[in-house]
Amino acid sequence: MVEPEILIINPNSNPAVTSGLDAAVAGFRAPGLPRLTCVQLDDGPFGIESQAHVDGAGPMLARFIAANPASAYVIACYSDPGLYIAREATPRPVFGIAACGMLDALARADRFGVIAIRDVSIKRHLRYMRQMGVIERCVGERALDMSVAETASGEGTLARMIAVGTALRDLDKAEAIVMGCAGMARHRAPLESALGIPVIDPTQSAVAMAIGAVIVGSGQIGAR
Repeated sequence: MVEPEILIINPNSNPAVTSGLDAAVAGFRAPGLPRLTCVQLDDGPFGIESQAHVDGAGPMLARFIAANPASAYVIACYSDPGLYIAREATPRPVFGIAACGMLDALARADRFGVIAIRDVSIKRHLRYMRQMGVIERCVGERALDMSVAETASGEGTLARMIAVGTALRDLDKAEAIVMGCAGMARHRAPLESALGIPVIDPTQSAVAMAIGAVIVGSGQIGAR
């Protein structure tokens, strides 16, 4: 019997982001659960920070998924690049971390805010929220004005995230915070401790949903 495996795909080529993803999902690794494998697209941009990056990553992701069979897939970029064409490339479930992170926030709070990496990302994220029908539950987004690489390994990232998260909580009245970049993964726990409200790592949200889908699909739950 082939061991169930979930591929967590970083569509950029920054190994620090991939390493952060691997650490963020370590708590989901346990006997009896699907194997979690974090990979990156070495031909992808060093950070997905523009619509051009999002559009370019989509076909690469679809080709990668078509060539690498797994039980489920997680696209670990907050713009969910290539989500729909990736779903056409495989009969297996494909999860985008942005959609999963926002749905997770809505399960824990009435209204949420998002920490973005740059101002240019916000328009793209808001457009996605409108498509999902959740924009009325979002109090807003505020940007760190940092690159993906800086959020993953730069100095001062956590302090900046605390400042932005505090503004979302106190000024915008967010009851939960979604981290709007996979590169922020390593900062979830200390940020939540500093803010005192739920902080959602969208990659963790997507992986939890993927594990549930694989277990249910395998017949382990509901069998008689």
